[in-house]
Amino acid sequence: MLDVRRLQVLRAVVTSGTVTAAAAHLGYTPSAVSQQVAALEKQAGTALLERVGRGVRPTAAGLLLTEHAGLISAAVSQAETALADLRAGRTGRLSVRYFATAGSTLVAPALARLRLEHPGVRIDLELADPEDPFHEVVKGRADLAVVVQARDRTGDGSIRLVHLLDDPYAAVLPADHPLAGRQVLNLNELAGEQWVGSEPPGPCLEPVLDSCAAAGFSPDFVIQTEDYATAQGFVAAGLGIGLMPRLGLRTPHPGVVVREVRNPEPVRVISAAARRTAPEQPALRGLVDALREAAGAVGTGAAAGTIDAADAADAADATGTVGTAGAGGRSEVRREPATAGPADVSRSR
Repeated sequence: MLDVRRLQVLRAVVTSGTVTAAAAHLGYTPSAVSQQVAALEKQAGTALLERVGRGVRPTAAGLLLTEHAGLISAAVSQAETALADLRAGRTGRLSVRYFATAGSTLVAPALARLRLEHPGVRIDLELADPEDPFHEVVKGRADLAVVVQARDRTGDGSIRLVHLLDDPYAAVLPADHPLAGRQVLNLNELAGEQWVGSEPPGPCLEPVLDSCAAAGFSPDFVIQTEDYATAQGFVAAGLGIGLMPRLGLRTPHPGVVVREVRNPEPVRVISAAARRTAPEQPALRGLVDALREAAGAVGTGAAAGTIDAADAADAADATGTVGTAGAGGRSEVRREPATAGPADVSRSR
């Protein structure tokens, strides 16, 4: 194979017209330049230069290789520029996975900010695998995933988790329920109710089951759904009550009321997951910062105690959030340890 460095030496000689001028340009001695050209002629199997007076001129083979040396030089320069743009975050690609209720509230505003800061970066965005949202991150097929973190578990250490948001659950009641007039409910007051489930087994259901157990009962699920809008429809029809996360209640059904619960208040922990071994990328760092900013905006608005459908419309128009201040405020939020790993989440929504 032809030596690329020797090709550039040949190009310098042909461009400058003499070995001496080429040597001065390259910072070599004339004898070193002559040796490089001789070695390249040996590789090529033909003469590349011929003497003309005190100078040299290329043979047909020498001219051909000089032209290709120019193309190689231009390609290397383009590669260096592209690499610099990639390292600076001006270009590149990020693959992002997310779960449904985080899409409009966290991911969309974060990507809008990222597009302003890194307009040349392409984003490949897909819903995460509900069975294992960490899988594609671990395998390197996704750069980041927004996940619901299972609590009190440790992973294999390959995933770095950045806490984004504590998303509290609220009681969803039929509008004519006897407790609908209350602003804040104790969780044990729901012990004798029939329940509409809105979560599959996994980290989104765990806070509900754990909190109910702490309150001294196990919820009686008579209807199972995996969709918050459908679950609210069953509640509005008077078929049961439910506990649903605030991010899933940004558009409440007109036939339900949403009330804060306490003693204890279930909370799911939403995090951004990335590989610990992933190379540093300005765009990825910018996306994490944008997600944290979006989560902060959601957290400020979602700290409300109670809300019904009319309140939600007013709050959304005024602030873009579903929260309004409720009597009694929020009870203490239980923060979960940020140490989950790939096996910690089965489904998140």
